[in-house]
Amino acid sequence: MQNKRVALFLILAFCISLGAVAAPAELIPREVLFGNPERTAPAISPDGKRLAYLAPHKGVLNVWVRTIGQTDDKVITADKKRGIRFFFWQRDGQHIIYNQDSDGDENFHAYQTNLVTRLTRDLTPFEGVRIQNIMMEQTIPNQILVELNMPDAKRFDVYRVNLTNGAVEMDTKNPGDVVSFIADNKLQVRAAQAFTHDGGFVIRVRDSNKSAWRDLMKWGPEEAFGGVLGFSADRQALRVISSVDANAARLIEVNLKTKKRSVLADDPIYDVGEVRINPYNKDIEAVAFARDRIEWQVVNPRVKADFAAIQKIRGGDVRVRSSDKDNRIWIVADVKDDAPTAFYAYERATRKATLLFTERPNIEKYVLSSTKPITFKARDGLTIHGYLTLPREHVEGKMPLVLKVHGGPWARDEWGFNGIAQWLANRGYAVLEVNFRGSSGYGKAFLNAGDREWGAKMQDDLSDAVRWAVQGGIADGKKVCIFGGSYGGYATLAGLAFTPNLFSCGVDIVGPSNLVTLLNSLPPYWTNMVAIFHKRVGNPKTDEAFLKSRSPLFSADKIVAPFIVAQGANDPRVKQAESEQIVNAVRAKGKAVDYLLFPDEGHGFARPENRLAFYAATEAFLAKMLGGRVEDPSASEKELLANVRK
Repeated sequence: MQNKRVALFLILAFCISLGAVAAPAELIPREVLFGNPERTAPAISPDGKRLAYLAPHKGVLNVWVRTIGQTDDKVITADKKRGIRFFFWQRDGQHIIYNQDSDGDENFHAYQTNLVTRLTRDLTPFEGVRIQNIMMEQTIPNQILVELNMPDAKRFDVYRVNLTNGAVEMDTKNPGDVVSFIADNKLQVRAAQAFTHDGGFVIRVRDSNKSAWRDLMKWGPEEAFGGVLGFSADRQALRVISSVDANAARLIEVNLKTKKRSVLADDPIYDVGEVRINPYNKDIEAVAFARDRIEWQVVNPRVKADFAAIQKIRGGDVRVRSSDKDNRIWIVADVKDDAPTAFYAYERATRKATLLFTERPNIEKYVLSSTKPITFKARDGLTIHGYLTLPREHVEGKMPLVLKVHGGPWARDEWGFNGIAQWLANRGYAVLEVNFRGSSGYGKAFLNAGDREWGAKMQDDLSDAVRWAVQGGIADGKKVCIFGGSYGGYATLAGLAFTPNLFSCGVDIVGPSNLVTLLNSLPPYWTNMVAIFHKRVGNPKTDEAFLKSRSPLFSADKIVAPFIVAQGANDPRVKQAESEQIVNAVRAKGKAVDYLLFPDEGHGFARPENRLAFYAATEAFLAKMLGGRVEDPSASEKELLANVRK
């Protein structure tokens, strides 16, 4: 009997082992991963009685509102094409305000929708004008301040908008070098931020909206990115993120009269990330640092128990997305790597969290992959951080690898649910994300290590990541694809051109190919930030030969691997010419490139039908080049791709 039990155990173990290797996870449809979320971005009303959120209406994301605890959900807005991506409650609780541009041109307007009548009006109906930095206050519910670049596209002035009658009046004139203004809790503009001629930074303040400006703080171009968060409740101090006198950016408070600084939150290695400020009483409650995962440093002891409670909801990384005016109810987002983002209503009095909804519930029935933080040493000894996602059914052995490069480049990848990584892992690829030097979040020494290193040491970090994965037995060195958007698109082109033997294929989304033309065609409203581009990338007037040496366009003849280029025709940051010049250069040499030009997109894909078509084309391409699994394209995807292929 004992021998029979042992034999049965061995047979079962063998079958389980075979199943783990031979039975891949069920194919996750692209629609589930990249279509519109079922519901997302919940925000509680000031009185705590209603919840607004984004959800599809006739296939387009719009704002919906429901009474908390009821099922009286109603669509409020009526966007018919592009979908709403950002909105907030007007402080009167009777209106929703949202931003929208036209086909990706990034000339955003502010719109106001009445919850009862559902009538929507354009608050900034000015052709070719862009809105940025909406400022509002609880005690002034019928006014907002906005920055508009009219009449000069290069400069943003502050305008006061009457939310009752729609009147727009000049409030604060830009002297010419200011990139953004900050209002106090009386909705008076009393702080300004400007870049200096060398890429440094200056913060100016004034005692009232009638007083003269004076400098409060200055720092040089070598500091980490930072700036003003806002005023203290008594309006006598500014909250500022700065790396002055430290390696990593800290949260400090600066007295306006004495200029005395006090540190509120810091870390020796990691920059301050998200800061939770009560929007009603201006209390700083907690500060997040993105280490391998998000970790919160509680500043206000009154919320210490609350942060401890919300971090236990389901063990993910948490963020407080909104709160009512009395700070009784928090809307909390809980992010995990192998589950869709979940949103909860958290009651502080009882410390009870109630699930509102998950962003993509249809994905919960599929097997998702875990994402693990990794580190490795670059060739010059610098420690590089990143994330690795493997197919869930993978046991051991070398796999095809997709190196997914983030945009920015002054940004970073973080742990959490990532639709692209899950899609690639589900199709059978290892996915490697790398926070190469020049990425933000790791202090100014790491950021500055990327200066003038586009296509050089920044690219070396990506190459070293591939070699780390190959030498570690993770990746098949003959099946590696590089994939990215914006700077990640540039890195894709640079990888194919500068290290042609390293990659089997590439996928470039809105990536610049010529750094000279890129820097000479920046949007006019970035004029005051040009110096920082010159410091960190190069100056086309004085460094033309250098920039050309770092531009994939001028090494296009070295490209041997097939690749995809995807471009939005209305992209104001990376113009259409950036894609077309590399496509033309490669095709002139008889090499393969699949060029997709989306006429109603800008810097990325806002419309789900465009996303789905792009990922259908990319999935088929990767399957051909790397051998992974593929979902057949739908009829609508085929039709759209036939129209955008050039």
